[in-house]
Amino acid sequence: MGSLQAVTPLPTAAAEHSRFVQRVRRRYDTERSLLPPGIPHVDTITALVRRLQTDGRPLASALRVARQLVIERLVVLDVEQAAALDDVVLPMTHLAEATLELALAQARAEMDERHGPPLDEQGRVIDFWIVGMGKLGARELNVSSDIDLIYVYEDDGETTGPLKITAHEYFAGVAKKLYALIGDVTEDGFVFRVDLALRPNGNSGPPVVSLAMLEEYFLVQGREWERFAWLKSRVVAPRASVASGRALPLRQLVTPFVYRRYLDYGVFEGLRQLHRKIRDEAQRRAAGRPERANDVKLSRGGIREIEFIVQLLQVARGGQFPEIRTRSTRSALARLAAGGLMKADTAAALAEAYVFLRRVEHRIQYLDDQQTHLLPTTDADLGWIAAGMQLQCNADACELLDRLGQVRELVATEFDALLHDGRSPDAPRPGGGGCRSCGAPLPIDSEALLDKLPSELAERVQGFARGPKVQAMRDEGRLRLGVLVRRAAQYVADQGCSLDAALRFVDWLEPLLRRESYLALLQERTEVHKRLLRLLGLARWPMRFLMRHPGVIDELADERQMAERFERAGFVADLDARHAAWVRAGEADEGELLDTLRRAHHAEVFRTLVRDVEQRITVEQVADDLSALADAVLDTAARWAWAHLRQRHRETPQFAVIAYGKLGGLELGYGSDLDLVFLYDDADEADPDQAQMVYAAFVRKLITWLTLQTAAGELFDIDTALRPNGNSGLLVTSITSFENYQIGRGSNAAWTWEHQAITRARFVTGPAALAQRFEATRRAVIAAERDNTALRQEVVTMREKVRSAHPVAEGRFDVKHSDGGMMDAEFAVQYLVLHHGAAQPSLLDNAGNIALLQRAEAAGLLPAGVGTAAADAYRELRRAQHRARLDERPTHFDPDELAPQRAAIQALWQAVFGGPA
Repeated sequence: MGSLQAVTPLPTAAAEHSRFVQRVRRRYDTERSLLPPGIPHVDTITALVRRLQTDGRPLASALRVARQLVIERLVVLDVEQAAALDDVVLPMTHLAEATLELALAQARAEMDERHGPPLDEQGRVIDFWIVGMGKLGARELNVSSDIDLIYVYEDDGETTGPLKITAHEYFAGVAKKLYALIGDVTEDGFVFRVDLALRPNGNSGPPVVSLAMLEEYFLVQGREWERFAWLKSRVVAPRASVASGRALPLRQLVTPFVYRRYLDYGVFEGLRQLHRKIRDEAQRRAAGRPERANDVKLSRGGIREIEFIVQLLQVARGGQFPEIRTRSTRSALARLAAGGLMKADTAAALAEAYVFLRRVEHRIQYLDDQQTHLLPTTDADLGWIAAGMQLQCNADACELLDRLGQVRELVATEFDALLHDGRSPDAPRPGGGGCRSCGAPLPIDSEALLDKLPSELAERVQGFARGPKVQAMRDEGRLRLGVLVRRAAQYVADQGCSLDAALRFVDWLEPLLRRESYLALLQERTEVHKRLLRLLGLARWPMRFLMRHPGVIDELADERQMAERFERAGFVADLDARHAAWVRAGEADEGELLDTLRRAHHAEVFRTLVRDVEQRITVEQVADDLSALADAVLDTAARWAWAHLRQRHRETPQFAVIAYGKLGGLELGYGSDLDLVFLYDDADEADPDQAQMVYAAFVRKLITWLTLQTAAGELFDIDTALRPNGNSGLLVTSITSFENYQIGRGSNAAWTWEHQAITRARFVTGPAALAQRFEATRRAVIAAERDNTALRQEVVTMREKVRSAHPVAEGRFDVKHSDGGMMDAEFAVQYLVLHHGAAQPSLLDNAGNIALLQRAEAAGLLPAGVGTAAADAYRELRRAQHRARLDERPTHFDPDELAPQRAAIQALWQAVFGGPA
């Protein structure tokens, strides 16, 4: 046997290298046994403090000793036992929560003894909340961190004791006592360094604020950077206020301040300025002191930049995507990836970097219990930190520094890419907006700007800039418009887009002047602007869609989503996750759900539109995807709306939506209305009349959900004229009544044109039993015995009525209504299905006109080649119609242009009906 190769053992470190651990063990060796083995929790920490008090220590001392013992335990768990990051930051968070809870109880008790409790106008004791910010709010607290706190009291009032004071004075006294109990340095040290600088008006503001004061501050003075701070806010004490829900009004105040109802890319510049200040300060402190460059928190590529990446995306998108709202940095990364707002590999890499940097940070702080983030300069301390992370570090090589450099470069690269603050050749300089050759930014109404544009574009911009809306904008807004227009001109010069695209872009800007967040998005996301211009150059209809739904331009940022096809299961799962997030946030009202459906639908339509105009998918695939999307929205809307129906009599409705027309035939186009019929099954209902009333109320609500124009736009136009007895019939019909009507039982029976329509009918959503029953009825109707002569005459007569209602100009060919157009093919298919369905089961399927023509020919119902040629012609006519509509051109063509297709459809009509259409 050969010799075994020697394996270098992983480095190990002992907790006792820490000077802090040494001090704790020397001074509190007896007390160490009072903390039970394992990871400390709120209850064990509280019990520890109580035991220390029982042994004779006052609360202030007991709190401080408990802190020393808990952190000593964490050093051992982390350094010697490789504890997970959560097993360090959560106990530190629990330490803060437990100690603040105990300190608050004593502070209030002492104030009550002197002044009595403060009462509001209703005589109720006023509540007081300690709001944890930053890492305390996110449950990610450092081992030697200060705690950022804000004190908020519920309402104004006064105390009831002999020395009456106002509620504000009372709670200011509570805050002072809290600081003494938590923040003062005594012979036992401190519990936490307390920082109140994040409160309204900072250090110049009062130490405590009422809920009303905070609301006014948010409305009048709240600044962009404060939104990032409040994102992580959480009431950390008293726990009873959280458990009872009494602190909920605070959350209801904070949420709309942090998360706006629209895409909020205006926050980019605010965060960019804040970050610039932090980097400048870090560089200033490091000037002449190179050891200060290794700040794992504040230096380039440090912890703060990961937090900024996450918070920026959360604040920009969290108003519309509540599922990404979370205080935890790592949880947010996972949610951003799950929501498609960040690439999964990027999120995973940043999460790994975050854990690495936080573990290094903890080991730095373990050394002396100092609130520092700088790597030590002594070899012994550096080697100990490295060994505690199973890395080598000696005079010859240091894996720790190598790994740290790699991590920081990865983080900085991602941060610079997001904020355009780096060295990318296309990155904008401050105010430049990403135009490499544009020089200093010029406002949209500047003559100097017009001189730099192509003449036709300059003429369009000049008229646009003179408009009252542009003139009413702030200087910043006019500069932003100038940057965008000049960038568009540069793309024209670089042949990245056509001049038509730039002209349409100016037209598109007009309705957005009061919605500057979208203009900010384009300025921030140069790649989105480029793709938008290319899209506008390909067809006119995208511009119209974007004018109605400008928020969808953000979809252009994700090339991956644009390349994929619509996937119904994922779309519905995302919507349901968003619904659950609204429920968790306490914001699942009907208005929010209506807007959620609309925004999701518009975004998916836009993705399909982009794939379409860029010719990534065929016309048939466009129709398939738009139809599947409509199905998904109908299914989701029906489920959500039922939960909001006050009259509902069961948890799951026995209710179905049936699609006719374009949606029924899976041929839906952009902006098509939906022909729908609503059915229910009342077989197990004790009171059929009551069931009819409930489902009628539900259909009215559902139609409102689908058609109402909200701030987010509209969903669909709904046509219910195909229901039994048309507009004079009931809005919703029992499945039994529907069967009787269609099959002709009784005196009330369907017309032939209704049987034509049912050939394209399709079950969309509802219970499986109803689906089976409807499909059985549909097939029975198609296969029913008929007088063929009468059927042929009625179909031809109906075709003439439709043609008469859509006259075509002399010498033009309308791809839909003219002789030899798509309507002729559709009527021919309907006749073949109704006439031969009983004998040819393959025709009973709702398979679409093209497939049914091919099946009819295969069954010998059409001469050889006629069905196939007509199917190919029908496909080409649909393509011609689709392209014309996309570019907002008439669907009337020169007859010679589509002559072969027209002839193929005419041959089909001749074969089926024996004469010209």
